[in-house]
Amino acid sequence: MAKLCFLGHAAFKVTGENASILIDPFITGNPVAAVKSEDISDVNYILVTHGHGDHLGDAEPIAMRTGATVVANAELCAYLEGKGVACHSMHIGGSYTFPFGRVKMTPALHGSDIQTEDGLVPGGNPCGFLLNIDGVTIYHAGDTGLTMDMQLLASENVKIALLPIGGNYTMDVHDAAKAVGFIRPEIVVPMHYDTFPVISADPIEFIKAVGGKAEVRVVKPGEVFDI
Repeated sequence: MAKLCFLGHAAFKVTGENASILIDPFITGNPVAAVKSEDISDVNYILVTHGHGDHLGDAEPIAMRTGATVVANAELCAYLEGKGVACHSMHIGGSYTFPFGRVKMTPALHGSDIQTEDGLVPGGNPCGFLLNIDGVTIYHAGDTGLTMDMQLLASENVKIALLPIGGNYTMDVHDAAKAVGFIRPEIVVPMHYDTFPVISADPIEFIKAVGGKAEVRVVKPGEVFDI
């Protein structure tokens, strides 16, 4: 049975029968991170939703150390490949079947430029991911506002939706609850909140806003559960 571990902010580790996958590994500099970057060793793939530092995070050093393949948009992959990182590039609407299962890149309303010492580098389009592993579909929304496109996800049989609720840069509690109604997952896990004061949010308020549309699991950094 696959397992999901919340690493803090929007970072997750998904472990299945044939792969160990990181999503948006913002570890270094993350005040709520459950692990240290150098302690992550058993990774095959790293999915990155966009180029902002709190999502691209430690993708480069972890990939270089472990040999993991980064899955991201073509522009992010070109940037990382220039640093010697193995990548598999995709774009919005594209899907690909990896040894562990299928990945589909979904739209997100956000930015993606990469902050470097020389200024901003274009990071392509932000995205979310539909990840199918061991027969279970997980939706990681990335950073996004509420979009009507999310209604299309109702046909994807999403078991677990990982949704930002912190507002300011992304959906807030109430828009995220509307997204749950669009997506129709069995379980929803709130993310991207309380890492910094500007994205503080109350998960209890989110539970109330979701109502009976899905089971809401509020997880702490480091918590692991079966999926």
